[in-house]
Amino acid sequence: MIEYDTLNKIALDIKNCQLCLLCSNRKNTVPGEGGFRKKLMIIGEAPGYHEDQSGRPFIGTAGKILRNALLKNNIQFDDVFITNIIKCRPPNNRQPRINEKKICMQYLERQILLLQPKIICLLGNVVSSYILDIKSITNERGSILHKNDLKYFVTYHPAATIYNRNLLNTFEQDIKKLAEYISQN
Repeated sequence: MIEYDTLNKIALDIKNCQLCLLCSNRKNTVPGEGGFRKKLMIIGEAPGYHEDQSGRPFIGTAGKILRNALLKNNIQFDDVFITNIIKCRPPNNRQPRINEKKICMQYLERQILLLQPKIICLLGNVVSSYILDIKSITNERGSILHKNDLKYFVTYHPAATIYNRNLLNTFEQDIKKLAEYISQN
């Protein structure tokens, strides 16, 4: 019998994962969530404290900024599948290590293969550099890039706008461009 992947099966595999040391400190895994009417996938770096507590992605301050930017552009949070490269919170919110990204990438690849998004929005340098080998997103943000028959849209991580309020308008303009692309395709 052929076993087909589902979001629930991938989430269960993530929940049971013990392939790296992040599993020893997590309260919850954060496989991702959302609807998929817009065929948009958003990928962040890793869960933070609030996400680890709840098992849900982007529910802290950065998540509120992301949700507001999406809503301003008529994209409901239920219209997108949102996840992170890393499915467990790194200690003290440190950046994910390369081996952790390599291990968790198998789950992200399964999610992408299953959902077949029209476009994938990458949030921040950590994600963009790992997936697209971009050294800095400053020159690439707000544009659509292609790799392995997938379309990617690169922008700042909403957490960056917390620490640098000057980035908020740029981030919101990038999300507006993304929404325009989605509505035209």
